[in-house]
Amino acid sequence: MHCDSLTVNTRRTRRRMIVFVRFNLGPGVPVELQGGASVAQLKEVVGSQQGVRADQLRVLFAGRELQSSSSLQGCDLPEQSTVHVVLPPPGSSSSRLLLLQERLVQGREEEPDRLTRVDLSSSRLPAVSSGLAVILEGPEGGAGEPRAAAMKGGRTCSTFFVFCKSCESVQPGKLRVCCRRCRQTTMTLSRGPSCWDDVLRPGRIHGICQSDGCHGNEAEFYMKCASHPTADDDTSVALDLIMTNIRDVPCIACTDVIDTVLVFQCSERHVICLDCFRRYCQTRLSERQFVHHPVVGYSLPCAAGCDDSLIKELHHFRILGHDQYGRYQQYGAEECLLRMGGLMCPSPGCGAGLLPPEGSRRVTCDPPLGCSLAFCRRCRGADHEGPCEAVLAPPTDAASQAFVVGQEASRQGRWDQASLLLIQESTKPCPQCSVPVERNGGCMHMLCSLCRTEWCWLCGVPWNRDCMGDHWFG
Repeated sequence: MHCDSLTVNTRRTRRRMIVFVRFNLGPGVPVELQGGASVAQLKEVVGSQQGVRADQLRVLFAGRELQSSSSLQGCDLPEQSTVHVVLPPPGSSSSRLLLLQERLVQGREEEPDRLTRVDLSSSRLPAVSSGLAVILEGPEGGAGEPRAAAMKGGRTCSTFFVFCKSCESVQPGKLRVCCRRCRQTTMTLSRGPSCWDDVLRPGRIHGICQSDGCHGNEAEFYMKCASHPTADDDTSVALDLIMTNIRDVPCIACTDVIDTVLVFQCSERHVICLDCFRRYCQTRLSERQFVHHPVVGYSLPCAAGCDDSLIKELHHFRILGHDQYGRYQQYGAEECLLRMGGLMCPSPGCGAGLLPPEGSRRVTCDPPLGCSLAFCRRCRGADHEGPCEAVLAPPTDAASQAFVVGQEASRQGRWDQASLLLIQESTKPCPQCSVPVERNGGCMHMLCSLCRTEWCWLCGVPWNRDCMGDHWFG
């Protein structure tokens, strides 16, 4: 899979920046610019190097075209990123569409959705949830902000988290997109992702691939570790349940408010900090209290004991660390074997998995993988004739008492409840369609982006001359 980080090395200083540019999928070429350079200036430099007109070039990054009037640093180019510069064939459909997109964006005077700013923390909702508030802008267009920045005093933070095998830990991640057909990162999206299913499930979002000769139109998203430079094939697994605690929800175990938390996908969306989640996993693993699900695999439910809350992305358990995660994998394989009618060799230090024929009492742990021990299938003792002296007790399903979540902590540590309280305090319903609307500053003249009704924030009625004269600005 193609990656932005191998061919782009953005090094920002006070005055200069170096960007490695790929022109029409060619090799990365360093381009040195002033720190506040615009996309138009980048086009001029590349155009002079390649002998083409700058206004014919298109600069692509993270699923969108960068507009000529934007500054490079204002386009959310992080360190170690890739910039593609393409020259669509004259008259081609992709060339005409890119020009149309540019004119539309200029007409709206706003930027398209950015993968570097998209916030999906509200998208892991149960099927019965009515969702969260819709943030609407006033007609001047200055009121809307990403929810991650609007919550709790405008704190900005990482949107995504991954498990990085190089770092061997949970790290901030960055979302990238490529063409599903040719795997190049020259895909411009028709829209940005609005939920995790858009990211994790193929075929949900379409666009146009700008690679020469490729007619692919399906986008494929992937994650990279944002903590260090990464190669083309150095992708990381998205940990969609881990997010920044922008709502300041207390952990259901220690009750502390921690910056990075895991939000269980249960009906209450309980919140647990990563240290307590690690302790929860270690406790359940030591007591072999993980749950084997035929589809999900060897997993754990919400620590508060909620129904239908098994963690589906098993890479979350890598937070256990290398050794304990290996133990988790071993126990998961053993549990799968036992459910298939197999058993484990009882010889100390062996533990080989065996699938003996049904009805056979004598079992031999065959080499080369086994230890050659012959034992009784019923009592796990040495092979013998006659009745067994002792039969192994069946495993207990008793719940562990080593990790307990208190009732009050469980009530307070709910992700959606914190959001609902915020909605009640900071939103008002649109008088036409009743959708919750949040006002982030600006005047009292509101425009509902859902039903397009113009209304007054103070009196909650359609906008009129009295509102215009008395309290346009409060």
